[in-house]
Amino acid sequence: MTNPTPATPDTPQRRSPFLDLPGAVAADGVDAAVAAHYGSFNVEQRRLVSGDGFVDLSHRDVVRISGPERLTWLHSLTSQYFEGLAPKVWTQALILSPQGHVEHHFVGVDDGESFTAHTEPGRGADLAQWLDRMRFMTRVEVTLVDDLAVCWRPGASEEEDGTYDLVPRDRLEAYAAAAGPAAGLMAYDALRIARGEPRLGVDTDHRTIPNEMGWIGPAVHLEKGCYRGQETVARVHTLGRPPRRLTMLHLDGSENRLPTVGAEVLLGEKAVGFVGSSARHHELGPIALALLKRNVPVDAELRVDTIAASQEVVVDPEVGLHVRPKLR
Repeated sequence: MTNPTPATPDTPQRRSPFLDLPGAVAADGVDAAVAAHYGSFNVEQRRLVSGDGFVDLSHRDVVRISGPERLTWLHSLTSQYFEGLAPKVWTQALILSPQGHVEHHFVGVDDGESFTAHTEPGRGADLAQWLDRMRFMTRVEVTLVDDLAVCWRPGASEEEDGTYDLVPRDRLEAYAAAAGPAAGLMAYDALRIARGEPRLGVDTDHRTIPNEMGWIGPAVHLEKGCYRGQETVARVHTLGRPPRRLTMLHLDGSENRLPTVGAEVLLGEKAVGFVGSSARHHELGPIALALLKRNVPVDAELRVDTIAASQEVVVDPEVGLHVRPKLR
């Protein structure tokens, strides 16, 4: 079974100025340019839940697509419905291989003149290069942007997951002064995992298709024209049986550790998937996202890195839109 390999940055990352805040501890790997926490991920998480503060995601890559034909062009290339997209409406989209495997995931917003998107750290140059190769005679321009940083703010109520902000890098300190106390990636990831939101390159591998990840709906529009990889998405959706399914694992908290990214998930002695993101949630305890074979019973007790785990369904293994109802 092939496990995910975290992306290697293809462009140098700027170190976040928030790493100079008191108590800041840098994250690892591709996230090392921002803080994992600022002294207490638990306190930071509770602040976010209460609607206070922000998360520094300034290490994420930013790509801008401008030109009068940008939305119809993105509509033809991606899994999302871009035609008629109103300004200031955030949306997410995927670029798939001809076989329907996920190659890129990005989140962005249009301002009436350009569409600006952010993607995983280290993946922006590859995304921009692929888009640039697909321009042909279309009136669009693709630019890898260096002067904008990404931040995330929690929603004003429990029904709102939160929103992204694109902040000029020279205005980050002013943004922080207005947004409230900073929270690190550990707090952000705990809330993201609890919502069942996967991260490309961490919770996915090279074989991942959108139907497995709960991206039907949020990132894949089923009522639009052809795009690369659509046949796979439509066929699996119609049959209602993705080969694998994203699940949230509730981990045994008796061991003071979290599983390694990519570690095998075992049912008895048999490997049935791999684990991706993991975190400690302020209410749920240690949790993780895992990509499992579809036929693993949803009530089966599993083990990952010798840690016992039970399941909470994110992607329906059988039928429907394959998106978990919004429980939180």
